[in-house]
Amino acid sequence: MFLTRSEYDRGVNTFSPEGRLFQVEYAIEAVKLGSTSIGIRTDEGVLLAAEKRSTSKLMVNDAIEKISKVDEHVGVTFAGLIADSRTLVERAQIEAQNFWFTYNRKIRIEDVTQSVANLALQFGDDDVKASMSRPFGVAMLFAGVDQDGAKLFHLDPSGTFIDCKAKSIGAASDGAEQSLKEQYHDNMTLKEALKVALAILKQVMEEKLNSANVEVVVIKPVKDSKGKQNFYGFEVKNSED
Repeated sequence: MFLTRSEYDRGVNTFSPEGRLFQVEYAIEAVKLGSTSIGIRTDEGVLLAAEKRSTSKLMVNDAIEKISKVDEHVGVTFAGLIADSRTLVERAQIEAQNFWFTYNRKIRIEDVTQSVANLALQFGDDDVKASMSRPFGVAMLFAGVDQDGAKLFHLDPSGTFIDCKAKSIGAASDGAEQSLKEQYHDNMTLKEALKVALAILKQVMEEKLNSANVEVVVIKPVKDSKGKQNFYGFEVKNSED
């Protein structure tokens, strides 16, 4: 007996004859409903810039948080369902702190991304160990500086994560991605990255860009008083700087 399209839709772990998981594809489409976020990696550090979209004038602007601090050297931004993002951000924060308490050193950006990707894969129909019955409808950009240098990882609802030089997610990601391809170069500085990110957001946002509707974070290596390099420097930037 062959399953109908609607039955493939309902089965989150059921492949269609074309080899597709429709529920995962729908989750990826949900990401495109979220506001735009951009990540750019440079030799000096890494930058995250995100649009803070308010759905009502009655909302308190500070309640909209698009960039979260995972640890002193790691930040993350997202596009998609806010509730789903909070679950994944919490997992990342717990993993980072557990790693610190266990090994007394900062977790690598790739490792914290891997831990969140493992949670993103825990969906299913009948699996007793599964913690949810659908994929997370959110994509994320993990950015930070560790012993391997500046890092930027893109994680999608399928649990796949990729090391990137620059990446955009959200509603205007296609146009933003094309602009990043045209303007990014390997010798880009953080100052240039900030100008590029804000210029792209200005192009794709419906509202006029200002400090209230854009959030920017820069993470770069810093040195302590003894000249020893620490792999963090979490700095919140004003979009009007």
